[in-house]
Amino acid sequence: MGWLRTPTERAAALLSWLLLSACAATPNAVEAPRLGQPVDGATLARQQLNVFPDGRGLPPGRGTASEGATLFAHHCAACHGKDARGGSAEELAGATRPLNTPAADKTVGSYWPYATTLFDFIRRAKPMTAPGTLNADEVYALSAWLLHINGVIAADDVMDARTLPAVRMPNRDGFIRIEAD
Repeated sequence: MGWLRTPTERAAALLSWLLLSACAATPNAVEAPRLGQPVDGATLARQQLNVFPDGRGLPPGRGTASEGATLFAHHCAACHGKDARGGSAEELAGATRPLNTPAADKTVGSYWPYATTLFDFIRRAKPMTAPGTLNADEVYALSAWLLHINGVIAADDVMDARTLPAVRMPNRDGFIRIEAD
């Protein structure tokens, strides 16, 4: 240990060597916490689905705004309000404050750049009490209703894997696109 010049350097080196030796000599001294519960393959598969802005990953199915209105009342209104204008959870429609203000309304119609993101989020995270349990038709219908009440699509438009990615969101150009490799 001639390269360690001071007693402090030698003591620090010795302490480091002792700690490393103790860790190597004591395998699995601390057991990892046993948090959560095992996930079955079907549940995991439902959570590993990606929907991209161009529509890749969208499943077969279809839905309309009128179908979505009924589903929203049943699954979503308790938190997001009767007309999606907010409750205990954020407002999803009815933006009045522009995005360039400090208290901007970031609703589906005023903020979100892609309609496919709406589908992806609803499918993965909603309803809050049972995420991932809605089928594709229900998610298309909820997406259609939310797009309709935000003035993005007409009441009778049908949303599916072809039409949803074609929806031009009002804030599509409000984000800087970053391509991931």
